[in-house]
Amino acid sequence: MKKRMAAGVLFTSMVCSALLAGCGGKAAEKESGARELLNVSYDPTREFYAEYNELFSEYWKEKTGEEVSVAQSHGGSGSQARSVIEGNEADVVTLALARDITAVEEVGLIEEGWMEEFDSNSAPYTSTIVFLVRKGNEKGIRDWGDLAEEGVQVITPNPKTSGGACWNFLAAWAYEMKQSGGDEEAAKAFLKKLYENVLVLDSGARGATNTFVENGQGDVLIAWENEAYLSIEQYPEEYEIVTPSISIIAEPSVAVVDSNAAEHGTEDLAKAYLEYLYSEDAQRLAGENYYRPSDEKILQEFSGRFNLDMELVSIDDFGGWDAAYDAYFTDGAVFDQIYGG
Repeated sequence: MKKRMAAGVLFTSMVCSALLAGCGGKAAEKESGARELLNVSYDPTREFYAEYNELFSEYWKEKTGEEVSVAQSHGGSGSQARSVIEGNEADVVTLALARDITAVEEVGLIEEGWMEEFDSNSAPYTSTIVFLVRKGNEKGIRDWGDLAEEGVQVITPNPKTSGGACWNFLAAWAYEMKQSGGDEEAAKAFLKKLYENVLVLDSGARGATNTFVENGQGDVLIAWENEAYLSIEQYPEEYEIVTPSISIIAEPSVAVVDSNAAEHGTEDLAKAYLEYLYSEDAQRLAGENYYRPSDEKILQEFSGRFNLDMELVSIDDFGGWDAAYDAYFTDGAVFDQIYGG
């Protein structure tokens, strides 16, 4: 995709900037005259944050007179969280699910209570999970049940490394629990069939999109809603979106990496960077990039784009992220049982 190729070039240059900042942040700041900030994010936010960084830089310049340079890093959400734990000096993290940020908190890099620091559980925008199919939908895919049918090739990332993949799994689980009247064994059997149809289990959501769109593999991509819309935007005559009967409200979370920000002297900048995501300009930008704004008034401005009548479960229906992650995605939990067993 042309847009994605451009984003890849931008991503490469920003990673170089991040490495330079990590190796000599003060020298880089002094030389450029700009304060440096590193946002470690998950796969499908590349385009949004490329635009948001410009918006925030203009806002900060007008407010304080300071220049700011924001570098961004992207990958599977779980992998990105581990990179921060292992030394990637993020000032802020903007990851696919709260559990990945909790993992960074647990090693002491983020202070307790981060989820209450910003509005809406520190999730400034939301998304949901839909299907992307090739134009004409040759396999007649309409709902989750169709993904477990023989001969259907599914593309979805790996929940061990991708936050989006965790949302995918839980949405499918919610569907079968409703179909079976709450029978967990039936849900396990259904998910086992579905994952037997998975052709490629990529490490992140963007990799899965590229496998489906760029490489032409599979019949259906289980996708973030915003990723599916980006594909339609690029190839309107080649793909279409199928909305399943039930899905999940996906809340990508954000947090200041307190320990790193304190070391870098960027606490004020990092907090302002995340706070400004809730501004009207940033909320509209999120909507324009196919994320659902957390501001209900602005969300309604995009009612012609999003299906706001979808039946959506939430992570609360699974007991919250700590309970859900332990039950489904830790070693030996449900995903390992159905995929490896």
